[in-house]
Amino acid sequence: MKFRAKTKPADAPVVSPPQSAQPSLPELLTDRIGKLALRSAQIIVIVALAAAIVFALVQLKLVVIPVLIAIIIASAAAPILGWLRKRGLPAAAAAWIALVAGIVVIGGLVTLIVFAVRGQWDDLAESAIDGIDQLQDFLANGPLPIDETQIDAVRDGIGEFLTSSQFGSGALAGVTVAGELITGAALAIVILFFFMKDGDKIWAFFLKPFNARRQARGARIGATAVRVLGGYVRGTAIVALVDSAAIGIGLAVLGVPLALPLAVIVFVGAFIPLIGATAAGILAALVGLVANGWVVALIVVIIVIAVNQLEGNFLQPVVMAQSLKLHPLVILVALTAGTILGGITGAVLSVPIAAVGWSIIKVWSEPADGLVRPAR
Repeated sequence: MKFRAKTKPADAPVVSPPQSAQPSLPELLTDRIGKLALRSAQIIVIVALAAAIVFALVQLKLVVIPVLIAIIIASAAAPILGWLRKRGLPAAAAAWIALVAGIVVIGGLVTLIVFAVRGQWDDLAESAIDGIDQLQDFLANGPLPIDETQIDAVRDGIGEFLTSSQFGSGALAGVTVAGELITGAALAIVILFFFMKDGDKIWAFFLKPFNARRQARGARIGATAVRVLGGYVRGTAIVALVDSAAIGIGLAVLGVPLALPLAVIVFVGAFIPLIGATAAGILAALVGLVANGWVVALIVVIIVIAVNQLEGNFLQPVVMAQSLKLHPLVILVALTAGTILGGITGAVLSVPIAAVGWSIIKVWSEPADGLVRPAR
């Protein structure tokens, strides 16, 4: 029995195999890879915008740095200004009193430093020359394999640099920097007066275009920034004052020259966490080594270590208890970034700015009535 294969009719339609549908653009952007790509693009845009803002601020540092310094000082002086206003003084009078008092105190301190340096500079210069001669004698006759020829070559190289055009251009650049410092200081004083007089009104003016909810958030951020920044600066100033007084008294008792200027350097260095106090202590020890010998220098080092231990274990936990505390790693990163962007001034301003930034992040979404909502 034979079977015939079935054949399709001539007019039967030809069915093509199913083809996979091409994904649409919304589907490409909403799948896992698309979401990751969109998020990455957003991050790149934010980083680029932040870099552009930082670049613009660095280019305008002659204006930005005085503004930041004025904000910090005005925040630190807020309790004094509030006390004066509660006594019935107008805002302008309170600002003038605080500003003039600060200028008189700083000017008197600078005058004392100048007279102290002028009175002891000759003795320190002679001690420095003796110390350099002793160092040269140690290098020439000590265990180190350095002969007179190498020492003379180094000395001649230093002399050539001091008389070269490169040193002259550097000195000219130093004069330019001094002019910028004077301009920045004058601008900072003017801005500081207006911040102390109308700081709350200036902040309210910037918040005026926003709605009520965002105005409340802005007011909360402003109050938090002033509180944290002022507390940080006042606490650091108290700690720095105790450190400088203790180290300055120790230097004066030991007969180390320039004790008052070195105490002021310790006070300023305390505003640079982690490294400021150490650098100031090393400088004091070097002056003691040059002027009084290695025994006095060793005693200075012991005093500096003891004061730093007292500060870290007892003074800071009491004085800075109400201020925002940052992790040492955050402080180190902020110091590095501030030093790269603004030098010594950036190193001083970086940590309080980081503290204020973190405090703003913490209160950004806080309820307007100040109550803490239970977690859901």
